[in-house]
Amino acid sequence: MTVASEKPTFCQGIQYFGKEIAEFDKYGQKAAIAEGQKAIADPTDTAAAFQTMLAADALRYLILQVTASKASGHPGGFASIADGIASLVMLGYKNIITEVGHHAPGFYSNMFLDRSLEDMGIKTVEQMRERFREMHGLLGHLSGFIPGLLNPAGPLGQGQHFAMAGAKLHPETLFPVTIGDGGLGEPYIMSSFGHFNTAYPNVTNFLPILVWNGYSQEHHSMVSTKSNEEMIQYWQGNGFQEVVLVNAKDYDDTNQPGDYVDSTAFSLAKRIEFTKALLTATDKAAKSALNGKLTVLIVKQLKGAGVHAKGSKSHNLYAYHTLDNEDIVNTLKERALTPEAWQLVRTNFERAAGGPASHVVVTEKELPLPELGELPLEEFAVKGDKKVATTAMGEIIAHVGQKDPNFILSNADGNAASGINNVNIALKIVHPTVDDLYFQGPQGQVYEPLSEDACAGLAAGLALFGARTLWCSYESFAINGLPIWQTVTQAMAELRRSTPSTITLYTAGALEQGRNGWTHQRPEIENYFAGMMRNGNIFPLFPCDANSIQACYEWALGTKNKGITITASKTPLPVRSTLEQTRQALRDGGVILHDTEGKKKVTFGVIGDMALIPVFDAANHLEDEGIGVRIVSVINPRRLYRPSDVAWDTVSQPDSHFLDDQGFDRLFGGDAVIGVTGGTSGMLEPIMLRSTAKRDTFAWKRGETASSASQIMEFNGITAEALTKRATELLA
Repeated sequence: MTVASEKPTFCQGIQYFGKEIAEFDKYGQKAAIAEGQKAIADPTDTAAAFQTMLAADALRYLILQVTASKASGHPGGFASIADGIASLVMLGYKNIITEVGHHAPGFYSNMFLDRSLEDMGIKTVEQMRERFREMHGLLGHLSGFIPGLLNPAGPLGQGQHFAMAGAKLHPETLFPVTIGDGGLGEPYIMSSFGHFNTAYPNVTNFLPILVWNGYSQEHHSMVSTKSNEEMIQYWQGNGFQEVVLVNAKDYDDTNQPGDYVDSTAFSLAKRIEFTKALLTATDKAAKSALNGKLTVLIVKQLKGAGVHAKGSKSHNLYAYHTLDNEDIVNTLKERALTPEAWQLVRTNFERAAGGPASHVVVTEKELPLPELGELPLEEFAVKGDKKVATTAMGEIIAHVGQKDPNFILSNADGNAASGINNVNIALKIVHPTVDDLYFQGPQGQVYEPLSEDACAGLAAGLALFGARTLWCSYESFAINGLPIWQTVTQAMAELRRSTPSTITLYTAGALEQGRNGWTHQRPEIENYFAGMMRNGNIFPLFPCDANSIQACYEWALGTKNKGITITASKTPLPVRSTLEQTRQALRDGGVILHDTEGKKKVTFGVIGDMALIPVFDAANHLEDEGIGVRIVSVINPRRLYRPSDVAWDTVSQPDSHFLDDQGFDRLFGGDAVIGVTGGTSGMLEPIMLRSTAKRDTFAWKRGETASSASQIMEFNGITAEALTKRATELLA
């Protein structure tokens, strides 16, 4: 191939072009990825190394020009791994994941070079500059909206979950995941690798790539003092069989001080040598991971390599870092490529892996899902024997797992403790030790690391990648897994494809955890979901009994791109509703469980199952006084908002159904309204917003050691006596 000498159209917006590149005539006349091929033929080929080096410089140039165009963004971290990303692409690997949201400009540059961003109308560098860090454009951190990018990235310590999820679902595909050494201090990363590898020892086709550049956001990274040997031992000590390390300093011929150096300052010969070594190492690590070894690739190079500053000073741009800033201008001129070089890089990148990432990576198409058939719903008699709601749901969970081999349930505290040991019996806990007493074995579908982050991470990651999952947690501990769950739900709201909703089951709520005391009483988590309800795709569900929970899970299984939480007790409780009543409540927000007339009317809007007990007792007292009582079990509080309260029309797979004013008056009309919850009051907001009657709330205040649920409710003022007294006062 002979490249054109005029400026390619996609280069419109590039501020500086180089005049010539040494050795281009020798190594740049023909694309290293041949036409019709998906990767370079030989990682030791000098021309391939030379062109990979050009690609790394193209990435660095784009990062700096695009971020400086807004004097905002993070160029330094990705700059130190640009050679590694270029190596992956040239080797034909595009299912690339990151744990580092600050690397977003680099990932966008990668997607621009291979033409993925054309799917969102970005065809030139000028358009990329215009839409960087703008609404409906290239936001500051990775999201689910950008074509070709597999995962969102915000808080550190999350990316490995997506890599492991992809690897589990697609065993023949490599999922590299870049991990910053600043984020390596997060405890979740190594522990989640460890548990996953123990549970699924044959799933090794994910490749952590440690970006070991010596710095985090504002200071040296906490692992910057480790020697190469110590870093290798660290990964080996965490179970990695193959540790491949490439140290830029080994190729430095410019006498740079310190352990971390910038390869772009080397002589051309040494730059090519370093790039060839990295290509070879990346090829070795990729093949090792694909061939059954737990492998890590470590790239040691100074943060900010090839951009405007070094170390943490390169991390982000400040307001003065415009395209007129001297440091920015000088660096762009230094990194500038010729039009021929830009075209060569573009040709290689669009050929790599068989086309743009937006056309070839696994998340660009929906994962086929097996049919579940008829769910094994069992309708219990209303006012019959007490039933455990979670156990009733467990029968459906077991059915889903038996029909769908990709399904997993994750639970840090154990299913037996949550009243769903029937799931363990049916699906087995995945564990290398076969033990029928504990229902465990290597082929299990119940994933039980002790870390809530690892539980939520794998379940949510799999859901984002297209599989059915369930994350089960004690309500009191779930907060440790919510950051990644929230990240995934936000990504689902932006996705350009449909995917199964990420579903959770929260059990053993505060009211059941009396003797454990406040350490196990954390219903404040419900305020988290109450705030998220306004996002548009979040649905907290509160089934009132064993029938209700089955209908809730049935509905959740049929939804797409949503975050659905189901909160229920593991205590045997009265059956108060039919399946059809909850199906209606899922549409309308709540169901009337009790309704009597009197001289005046008080309506109780109740969230939760146990909280109904003192409310029904209060109803008896009030009715003895001639007061009519309506008890509404609020199953789906999101339906009770007004459409204008919720960003429902901004999300993928929007759900626009809200209860109208007539329906709201039918449920909550009366002379007084009292909202009651064993959790926090935020969930009652939609009722309090819309009701025009005299009203009040009864809700959780704080935890304490108690002998029973009723004693904890009494401590928090949720008693029949208090409810009766307040209702009487409101009606007076």
